[in-house]
Amino acid sequence: MRLETVRAALDRRLDRRSTAPIAVGFSGGGDSLFLLKAVLDWADDRPVVALVVDHRLQPDSARWTAEAVAKARALGASATALAWTGDKPSTGLPAAARRARHALLAAAAREAGAKVLLLGHTASDLAEGAAMRAEGSTVSDPREWAPSPVWPEGRGVFLLRPLLGLTRDAIRLALTAQGETWLDDPANEDLRYARARARASGVAEVAPAQAVSRRPPAFHVDRAGAIRLPRDVAAAHLAAALLCAAGTERPPRGQRLARLVERLRSDEGFAATLSGARVEAGSDILICRDAGEIARGGLAPLDLAPGQTRVWDGRWDVTAGTEALTVGALKGGASHLSPDQRAALSALPTPARPGLPLIAPLGAAPYCPALDGPDLAAEGRARARPLVLDRFKAAIGLIDQESVT
Repeated sequence: MRLETVRAALDRRLDRRSTAPIAVGFSGGGDSLFLLKAVLDWADDRPVVALVVDHRLQPDSARWTAEAVAKARALGASATALAWTGDKPSTGLPAAARRARHALLAAAAREAGAKVLLLGHTASDLAEGAAMRAEGSTVSDPREWAPSPVWPEGRGVFLLRPLLGLTRDAIRLALTAQGETWLDDPANEDLRYARARARASGVAEVAPAQAVSRRPPAFHVDRAGAIRLPRDVAAAHLAAALLCAAGTERPPRGQRLARLVERLRSDEGFAATLSGARVEAGSDILICRDAGEIARGGLAPLDLAPGQTRVWDGRWDVTAGTEALTVGALKGGASHLSPDQRAALSALPTPARPGLPLIAPLGAAPYCPALDGPDLAAEGRARARPLVLDRFKAAIGLIDQESVT
């Protein structure tokens, strides 16, 4: 059994010198049990927190969650139970449950102070994914290291899957030899779902795919969150830029992305929109938030209480100062800014200006915190931290281990 591959992945991606907690998604099933034990063995004095999600889809889920929490604590980890509350969709349940699970895990990991969340996907999951795609599914393969797929809940959180070189059967043989028992979710045998059908078919093992090495492009991100790229940028990096500049969760794919890449390979100067982002192609590419989304219900206003921090439009982490306020888009409001802010605004690309955050405090003049200088930080004004740069660096692979997050 290739246990050395698990330890090698932990050595490669995690920082032994860090004192931050390591978060582990733990269901009490065999894969996550093997993972939790491996992480506890590797971690030495680093705290390990097991995060247990109750999807509330099975009658016994509360009992399973309590048993998983107890098991994690008995092994030496701290443990937290999380629950997917509210109504469940009548269609698309697996995708909705997956999104809810990732959101709960990412938020809990960040609250615990963990930058990395470990998950127990295996080589068997890769094989099942291949079988699902053969039947028409669009499910993607889990990667060893990747940013959290949910946004904005997953901001700053990375996923590590060190078990991709091990099969589910091999893991269970090892656990049995250790005298361990584990939980089996009956949903894994519910043939209404594609994953369960693929598992029941006994698909053959698939080796983890080698990550495609694409050299990160030369890029620049300005204070408005606009990204500049060369026109010959790879399609995957272009998709990441569109995703990050728009603050959305799903990157563009398919024919629309392919057509945009083709246009960029020509000498044509043009402007286009895709997936909430605006693209202006000249000697290089400027990609920013599409302010036309305001007319389509995007860039929605956000209310904050004094001292509260929330993400606005997927691009700005806004913290209120001493007053309650509303965050909206700057579009049409530039005339309300101070002379200093208008001067700072004029230095930014015209297409990027309307999508900047405009703060409207109760009973005070509006302002744009993205245009504030450091001298205004102590005046009780709201602060806006841009998220685009760090997110784009993560998306194109510039952050590939815990020590550089």
